[in-house]
Amino acid sequence: MQRNDGMSEPPNPITKKLNRSVDNLLRAAMLNHMVEQQAHLDAVFHALADPTRRAMLGQLAERELTIGELATPFSMSFAGASKHVRVLESAGLVTRTIQGRTHLCRLQAARLAEANEWLRRYERFWNERLDTLESLLRAEDEAAAKKSKT
Repeated sequence: MQRNDGMSEPPNPITKKLNRSVDNLLRAAMLNHMVEQQAHLDAVFHALADPTRRAMLGQLAERELTIGELATPFSMSFAGASKHVRVLESAGLVTRTIQGRTHLCRLQAARLAEANEWLRRYERFWNERLDTLESLLRAEDEAAAKKSKT
């Protein structure tokens, strides 16, 4: 840093550390990957938030379907079903192949696997918490049973 008299000041250790982390391309790439992965997860959970889209994914888990076939159980128009499919496409959950006037949809399960992996971290957390609670409740029940015998 330059002082008013033209002499350089030694760099502030905090500024030096911040600059080093910002300048590190590997860290920047990692951060960018984390942000992109978070955006993918946001899109997947947004798509899964709608019951119609979840049902469509269930249908597509069985076989490829046209937009019209996806629309039929919901009594919705082709345009309405197509909007739902676009949301699923943007989340990376579905791919659409156009053959003439036919739009064929196929499930892409990779994004679901990513979301499942994210959820599994919290499943482990809650299982540990519930196991601890179960142990405490059993100990409490055993203590109460001993107390009632005396």
